[in-house]
Amino acid sequence: MMESIAPIAAIAIFAVAFFFIATEKFNRVAVVLVTAGLMTAIGLTTADSIFYSHHAGIDWGVIFLLLGMMVIVGIIKQTGIFEALGIWAAQRSGGKPYKLLVLLMVITAVASPFLDNVTTIMLVAPVTISVCRRLDIPAAPYLIAEVLASNIGGAVTLIGDPPNIIIASRAGLTYMDFIYHMSPIVVVMFTVFVLMARFMFRKSFVYHPERVGAVMAMDASAPIQDRKLLYRCLVVLTLVMIAFSVHHIVHMDPAVVALLGAGIMVLVSGVRTSDYLAEVEWSTLVFFMGLFVMVGSLVHTGVIGTIGDWAIGIIGDNYFAAATGLVFGSAILGAFFDNIPYTATMAPIVEGLVAQAPDPATGQSLWWAFALGADLGGNGTALAASANVVMLGIAARAGEPISFWKFTKYGIVTTIVTTFMAWIYVWLRYFVWL
Repeated sequence: MMESIAPIAAIAIFAVAFFFIATEKFNRVAVVLVTAGLMTAIGLTTADSIFYSHHAGIDWGVIFLLLGMMVIVGIIKQTGIFEALGIWAAQRSGGKPYKLLVLLMVITAVASPFLDNVTTIMLVAPVTISVCRRLDIPAAPYLIAEVLASNIGGAVTLIGDPPNIIIASRAGLTYMDFIYHMSPIVVVMFTVFVLMARFMFRKSFVYHPERVGAVMAMDASAPIQDRKLLYRCLVVLTLVMIAFSVHHIVHMDPAVVALLGAGIMVLVSGVRTSDYLAEVEWSTLVFFMGLFVMVGSLVHTGVIGTIGDWAIGIIGDNYFAAATGLVFGSAILGAFFDNIPYTATMAPIVEGLVAQAPDPATGQSLWWAFALGADLGGNGTALAASANVVMLGIAARAGEPISFWKFTKYGIVTTIVTTFMAWIYVWLRYFVWL
């Protein structure tokens, strides 16, 4: 009797929790902790599954990869490099709004693949608000454009966007796999977005010559108080990126690379433990762990397997239809629900579809379709990606509030255009040129 009720109970509890996460009626960390505890307590999963099962428990590789990168970024933040880049961008643009927008977008998009988009926004957004105030221009367009650029740019690498971390862990994809498959279309999409931004934000562009003079007189290098610390951090970060690119050759898990890099940076920097640990997003790590338990309960009770079997039956041997569904379906659903829980829920289903593919290349195309849809869907609404939520919080605390709809009206347009571009790319690369 219990076995027949368990899948229904798992679906019901998961749906209620997902609703609370999506609508933000309660703190999402509290929601996943209560839900994970309840699911475990009533037997929808077990302690062994939670802690030791790769497919139905906490993915420790994801957790420790995020932790390592957060420590690394927490130390880099102490160098003042991002404040210096913000002043440099303002000076380089001559205070001209669109040129400044492009420079800030490029800085964000380039940093996101290496530091992850959430962390990049945490570093860049406060600097952007400060620069905009010095120039007496509205910060909202710049913050929105940076987040959209971050979600696009972060799609390039395994660590750039949280959905990629989940997908890579489930699919066994490497850091270089992501660069090889994602970078061509991301470069094209970002270029198109830069052109779109000229028109989307044109009504917000203002220029105050008297303010520009004060900014031009600033010393861009002033925020960098300790150059030796900056150089040491950049050397370690470079080594970490190299290690990521060859981790599949040296058989070192990305999480181990991140933790080792974090440890070395702690040793060479001499930064106080309290300073860099204060930058770790502990709530994000706890959210991930609770979410993995929730999804694991669906796996443990057979819900995911049933959905996967149903999807395989519907698709048959039409894998282009499957890829199309994953691109557009992930973008649509990811736009209205946080793309992290969406990706964690869908990953085992996609894994089942890939297992039935007639050849590895066709199967892998589904993972890239899934990754593109999930990453780009993160731009759809203000709540669709963690980076969006982080930016809104920073803006509100700084007295520059951005409403849900103000963000979303730009995000939806960006998502529609980039998703169609991604779909064409998947079709050409994996089904026409295969």
